[in-house]
Amino acid sequence: MRRFVLCVAALSLFPFTISAQEPASNTPLIGELMAFHGSKAIVDAMTTHCYENTGLDPIYKDAAANWYLRNISYLDLADRVITRLGGAAEGQQQAAETYGGSQIMSAFNQAGDKDVFCKTFLEQVQSGTLDIDKQLPSVLKQAQEISAG
Repeated sequence: MRRFVLCVAALSLFPFTISAQEPASNTPLIGELMAFHGSKAIVDAMTTHCYENTGLDPIYKDAAANWYLRNISYLDLADRVITRLGGAAEGQQQAAETYGGSQIMSAFNQAGDKDVFCKTFLEQVQSGTLDIDKQLPSVLKQAQEISAG
């Protein structure tokens, strides 16, 4: 079930559109920071999907709420750094979220056993494997350095 990890990592490679006033040197980092929001979309999409398809088991919602509490500071950091770098293009965050959600749903649809997929997803959310600091550590470090500077 490494598809979860690959989906999040792929988000940093997605060619999100940029605004004309954004300096070209910041373009890749802004796109990589948008992957933070894509990570949230992955957790949100699969939480909803697995919750609804496993008999409304509240453990999925609890795990997602805990993921959010562990990662909200990283999402806020990404937003602050993106603003500091000149801002994102209109619709860029929505594109990252849509891409993240579509990638994880594609992985789910290809899974042979949907119940195992959801249980593996739950384990990864609960263990912190899907946390931003685990999935995108180098991007997080860059953002922290920019924020501190």
